[in-house]
Amino acid sequence: MTEPEFEVASALPGVPVASPGAVVRKRPKPGERRVQILQALASMLEQPGAERITTAALAARLEVSEAALYRHFASKAQMFEGLIEFIEQSVFSLVNQITERESAPVAQVNKVLVMLLSFAEKNPGMTRVMVGDALVFEHERLQIRMNQFFDKIEATFRQSLRGLAQAEGSSAPTVDAQVRASVLLAFALGRMQRYARSGFKRLPTEHLEASLAHLNA
Repeated sequence: MTEPEFEVASALPGVPVASPGAVVRKRPKPGERRVQILQALASMLEQPGAERITTAALAARLEVSEAALYRHFASKAQMFEGLIEFIEQSVFSLVNQITERESAPVAQVNKVLVMLLSFAEKNPGMTRVMVGDALVFEHERLQIRMNQFFDKIEATFRQSLRGLAQAEGSSAPTVDAQVRASVLLAFALGRMQRYARSGFKRLPTEHLEASLAHLNA
């Protein structure tokens, strides 16, 4: 497998990830409870075949009341938005590093793709958010925001590949770049969906180097 050159986040920052059944401190530091709520939500999403997560189940996991959850988040949708913000910040900070350090178009898109799939592999619960499985019964604005996330990823691929299409003498470099970018995004989404729907058994980075060789052919 092609290894990412950048450290991919695998946990929400702020406090250690709590294991199932761990005792949560009764008086967390300011802001710590908010992170603990998001960690618990992400952890519950990692359970293969998990049904829709209720605030009652989330509160029970943390051994607090539902009212305690709503002191930190106005709604469950806001909790999911917290996870999406972590996804966005983690991925796009690395996208920026890659595009700044790597000038070769093919290497650039390959590294972004490897990073994206590595992030998904290390964060199975958030992968369910990314592919929309966890958002089916939630507020529609959450799916719209994830769609925008992938639109930005596709735009990154397109921008990288447009110069390559021009260098190759394409008569329609913008169209060619768009086609190639959409294929790359479809590949990434397919790998993430397979990962989530296999109960996290089929890794998104499986045979990745050979797959990228075919995509780049």
